Amino acid sequence: MVFVSPKVTVLDPQGAAVEQAIKSLGHLSVSALRVGKTITFELDAEDSPDTRAKIDELCDGLFCNPVIEDYRYEIDQE
Repeated sequence: MVFVSPKVTVLDPQGAAVEQAIKSLGHLSVSALRVGKTITFELDAEDSPDTRAKIDELCDGLFCNPVIEDYRYEIDQE
């Protein structure tokens, strides 16, 4: 599972709008809300440095724009 979100230094108007909506519902303790995306996929490979390099390549080259977005991923080994 890959999680992509705007870099902290990049304006996130969607996150700001959602944060304002949450506050208008009375949840005033919410702050610094960011909206991103989650990408799930299956990869037929063992967890290894090579596999992680392939995932990094997918993230940097396809799933996110590294200029304005950050990513992190979790590997679920079933």
